[in-house]
Amino acid sequence: MGLSTHVLDTMHGGPAAGMEVALYTTQGDDATLVKRFTLNSDGRSDGPLYDNNSLKAGTYRLVFDVAGYFKARGVKLPEPNFLNKVSLDFGVAHTDQHYHVPLLVSPWSYSTYRGS
Repeated sequence: MGLSTHVLDTMHGGPAAGMEVALYTTQGDDATLVKRFTLNSDGRSDGPLYDNNSLKAGTYRLVFDVAGYFKARGVKLPEPNFLNKVSLDFGVAHTDQHYHVPLLVSPWSYSTYRGS
């Protein structure tokens, strides 16, 4: 399956439908944009970000527009808000495995892990 992501909105108790996300490849401090996408009604991209044939070993970054999502949901956030964009840097060592990067997020906290 390659690489995928899923975002759960822990404030509202459901998928973060409509959140904007950007995927980058990284090398040291340099990042190259691969794609931008909007999460679907299940809080996921419409397909894998990379399939097993195109996923390469290396480092990647997912950037989630947390503030934009919660503002669009009508949540009153202070200025500046506590979380703006959440960046997750991660590595892919085994391209024959599935790398799933879930994000659980509220306007004030987030957590992630390597999912299945």
